[in-house]
Amino acid sequence: MALRKILTFEDRALHKVCRPVTKFDEKLHTLLDDMAETLIDANGAGLAAPQVGILRRVFIMDNGDGIVELINPEILETKGEQDGMEGCLSLPGDFWMVKRPSWVKAKAQDRNGAWFEIECEDLMARCICHETDHLNGHVYTEIAYRKLSDEEIEEMMSAKQEEA
Repeated sequence: MALRKILTFEDRALHKVCRPVTKFDEKLHTLLDDMAETLIDANGAGLAAPQVGILRRVFIMDNGDGIVELINPEILETKGEQDGMEGCLSLPGDFWMVKRPSWVKAKAQDRNGAWFEIECEDLMARCICHETDHLNGHVYTEIAYRKLSDEEIEEMMSAKQEEA
């Protein structure tokens, strides 16, 4: 396993539509393992393959119980709405307010090509939408409606720590 460089907003790869994964081989497994190590090192919630320069429909997320790998994901259904702070490893230090569904149902393939469905709420629903946007060449600032000030970020982070 190896740490991969996380591309920043200016990199053109983040603004391109990714191609589906067709080979479920050792190369894919290495990418997934490297992405997991990179995500953990960066202390993030999710990481999409284009963020490490690979234009394939792959992302991972940490749901609190470990890494979940989604290959060729498709959002099947959404419900509700949540309005909250969102950040991105490719825009370090920036946080914006974004409206997302509060519940998401998606299907994806695992590292061996088997299809599965996943249902998520709250932060993980936000993460699935955010990372799927990356696979479609979009960055969350395109749908964000307000950038948070340093004071607001500090206040929200303090509130989250108090909840934990």
